[in-house]
Amino acid sequence: METSLRYSANSRSLRIHAKEKLPVNSKTRLQLHGELDTRAGAPSYFCAMIRHFFHEASTNIGVGLHYDKSEKLRGFVRGKKKFPVRTDQLVTFNIKGRCDFDQEFNQRNPKGAAEFDLNLWKFEKDQDLRLRVGYEMFDKVPYMQIRENNWTLNTNLKGKWNVRFDL
Repeated sequence: METSLRYSANSRSLRIHAKEKLPVNSKTRLQLHGELDTRAGAPSYFCAMIRHFFHEASTNIGVGLHYDKSEKLRGFVRGKKKFPVRTDQLVTFNIKGRCDFDQEFNQRNPKGAAEFDLNLWKFEKDQDLRLRVGYEMFDKVPYMQIRENNWTLNTNLKGKWNVRFDL
């Protein structure tokens, strides 16, 4: 099980996130994840999805259900395609998209982004670094991520940010 501590400007509370990936076969897995809000002392969301990987095409798709404490049960479909810019995979160009929908398929919330990843393995001894710069197409906002081993900082030009520590 993967666990992390998360904090963002929006929630202003520490959240404990847990994720479990259960293999279905060599290319498919069931992924469960949820979050506990420490301020409220209750779960803030739960998600279950089936993800299928097309390794030869550097692509994956997922379909699942998401329950949020402030919303009803929602479904979603998502996908991601990775294009290597260099043969060593240190620089990649990624395209990803997601569409959430309500139970009646009426209220849709599409998201899509294009991003570049620069992975610096062994940046320093025992330190890996990833820099990500992207653009969210529907919100029309650039964003950035800096990841160093267990720490991740995400921010965008609208002033939203969050920080994550993987346990």
